[in-house]
Amino acid sequence: MYSIIVIPGPTMSPAAQIHLAPGQTLRFGRGNEGDGCLRVPHAGVSRSAGEIAATGTYWSLSNLSRSSTYVVENPEGAGEHIKIAPGRLGAPVPFEFARIVLPAGSELLTLDVWAPRHDYADRNETGEPGGEPTVLPFPLDRSSRYFLVLTALCESRLRGQPYAPLPTVEQVVERLKPHWTAANRAAVQWNIDYLAVKLRLKPGPDTVDPGPRLVGKKEILVSLALRFDLVGEDDLHVLPALASPTGTAR
Repeated sequence: MYSIIVIPGPTMSPAAQIHLAPGQTLRFGRGNEGDGCLRVPHAGVSRSAGEIAATGTYWSLSNLSRSSTYVVENPEGAGEHIKIAPGRLGAPVPFEFARIVLPAGSELLTLDVWAPRHDYADRNETGEPGGEPTVLPFPLDRSSRYFLVLTALCESRLRGQPYAPLPTVEQVVERLKPHWTAANRAAVQWNIDYLAVKLRLKPGPDTVDPGPRLVGKKEILVSLALRFDLVGEDDLHVLPALASPTGTAR
């Protein structure tokens, strides 16, 4: 499975995604684009501005600039961020979703990074003293928006309607609006696409080929989540309360 996936900003390389397996690196800057390098065509960016390094479960950022501090934001963290000082090498980034912000003259350029290999131990396992916790085969962060979207997709099946049609993306948006006011079609679809990577429905690190278009993506995600108990009835509490016909919550 990919360790991290880099999504260049609109002002950078036209490549849609760059996949890095554990141990691989990606250098970025104003210099020439080539193997292992992402060109950032802006006069305010150093020729060799920085380097992203992928490991098994996280990634690190090196700031090769002499004077610019880089900021790495958590887009889901209500302002949570870390600063990478000039010259800092191998700074670990703890966010599963991250946005690198590069100061470039009077502009701020961005570079998004996904880290779908973030692992979580089995929360129901007591474990033996001194032993290593068991890593879940499908690690999910239940506090994330992608889990909120997955739960909304599974809701009808979890409420005892096994043959109910899955909600459309627009219906998921409306369902989540009370908890996620910025929800829109693009954001929900983005999370569905990310879940396809997170739950290993896309090719592994042995190829950069994104593979054929995944037909019936929502149905496959829901089937997988319910088959392996990735989402259960106890998780329905993360969704906004349903309203009764009279308008009172139930």
